[in-house]
Amino acid sequence: MRVVAGQAGGIPLHVPRTDVRPTMDRVKAAIFSSLGEKIVGARVLDLFAGTGALGIEALSRGSASAIFVEKNAHAVESIRRNLEKTHLSGDVRQADIFQFLDKSAAPAAYDIIFADPPYAKAPGEHDFGVELLECASLIRTLAPEGIFILEKIPGSPFPKIMRWECIRARKYGSTETAFLRVNPAVA
Repeated sequence: MRVVAGQAGGIPLHVPRTDVRPTMDRVKAAIFSSLGEKIVGARVLDLFAGTGALGIEALSRGSASAIFVEKNAHAVESIRRNLEKTHLSGDVRQADIFQFLDKSAAPAAYDIIFADPPYAKAPGEHDFGVELLECASLIRTLAPEGIFILEKIPGSPFPKIMRWECIRARKYGSTETAFLRVNPAVA
C-alpha cells in the first residue's frame, strides 16, 4: 500500500498489525480520479481512518487540511508514522467517531468526508455505515455542496429514510464506494 499520486506519490505506507482493512490502491486511485480538482484546497475529514491512507492521499494531492479520526491506538500511531514518512501535516484524533462528530466537529467544517468503517459481514452484526448515514451530526459537519464518500460491502442496502442522494457508486471487488450529497428534499 502506498500514496498513489501527488507530492508524496509512491511512498509506501505503514499498516498496523490490527484488523484494519486499508483501502486498496486501485480504489484510492478511482476515488481521487472521480474527485478530480475538488480535492485541491478541500477541508477533509477521514473517519475510521485506519492507516490514514485516504486523508494522506488527499493531502498529497493538494487538500488544505485533513483531520484523521480513529479509535484504535495502534492505528493512530500508524497514521502519525505515515504522516511523518510522507512529510505531510494533519490533525490526528484518537476518538470514537460518533462522539467526535457529536462533540468536536464544527458545522459545515468539511468539504469532503471519507469513511471506511468496519463492514457488517453477517446479518445482525453492527453496521457502522448505516449508523453514519443516519447520523445527524455527520450531515451538520458537511459543508454545503460537500461530498461524503462511504466505503461499504457491495450491494448492502441504504437505510429506508434517505437523508442522502447517491451521485456515484462503483464496485471494486469486495468494496463499493458511494459518493453522497445531502438530499435537499430531506435535509
